[in-house]
Amino acid sequence: MAGPHAVRVAAVQIAPDLDSGHATLERVLAAITDAATQGAQLVAFPETFVPWYPYFSFVMPPVLSGAEHLRLYEHAVTVPGPVTEAVAAAARRHRIVVVLGVNERDHGTLYNTQLVFDADGTLVLGRRKITPTFHERMIWGQGDGSGLRVVETAAGRVGALACWEHYNPLARYALMARHEEIHVAQFPGALVGPIFADQIEVTIRHHALESGCFVVNATGWLTEEQVARLSPDPRLRKALTGGCLTAIIAPDGSHVVPPLREGEGIVVADLDLTLITKRKRMMDSVGHYARPELLSLHLDDRPATPLRGIAPNHPIRRSDNESDPATGHADTDPDHGPSVLRRATG
Repeated sequence: MAGPHAVRVAAVQIAPDLDSGHATLERVLAAITDAATQGAQLVAFPETFVPWYPYFSFVMPPVLSGAEHLRLYEHAVTVPGPVTEAVAAAARRHRIVVVLGVNERDHGTLYNTQLVFDADGTLVLGRRKITPTFHERMIWGQGDGSGLRVVETAAGRVGALACWEHYNPLARYALMARHEEIHVAQFPGALVGPIFADQIEVTIRHHALESGCFVVNATGWLTEEQVARLSPDPRLRKALTGGCLTAIIAPDGSHVVPPLREGEGIVVADLDLTLITKRKRMMDSVGHYARPELLSLHLDDRPATPLRGIAPNHPIRRSDNESDPATGHADTDPDHGPSVLRRATG
């Protein structure tokens, strides 16, 4: 357990089970136990780790990807549901904050969703990636601004973004303006090649510097057997390697501990929260270094919905002399005047 001004965190780099969402979940639960055994108060997992990231969509033509896309639907996570219940129970049992990436199924659409469970097992944030990237647009729907929030947890104020959302500076600023202390970044890993790992490093170190917060970043991993299974073409297999950088970054942009670039493992570090003030004393992007009278962000953080209407049985009042269409008589009560009609459900 870390000291009074420190929080011990863990970032997990492991491979999913490409056959079974349940088997991947078992890997998550085992890693939560492992991180807690090492004294971690927060543990982060890669992007859409449960049941697995849709690597197939990066190397397979859309016209051939239907079966794999449907299989992802079959193993996807409902929120709430059995997966969230199992993770919540593990968080509660180990008194640890869990940040997990899942493919969320909401009826006919899948979403790239980040779930934050507090140490008592409460699901305090479920946010959807606002813009899927490139091949991902064939797989996931778009999230809305309601998820651009920072939540209070037992480990501190936590915000989260997935992958190239970090290239949307206004999305990052929304979390900065809400004073995140620990930012959890999630990337798929095992993608694009070594240059992707270099880009991830630049991205998360810059966010730490600009936000004045700690960044806990988790990327996934694929075994050689999994890469071979995803594509029979050796040229395409190169696109399913590299891109791994599981790391923990301090507010001054430095690595707290050496990152993990290959293989499976857990990166653990103690975060000295006083370093946040040390950084912001000199440069607070949403405080004394901001110029809101010149530049500011407008965020629509209302949940988006395809249907807005009057709820069943919503009261509708008629004027005193309006007649009831069913009887032709004014709808009045001798004691209280016009009565309240109820809209019929249908």
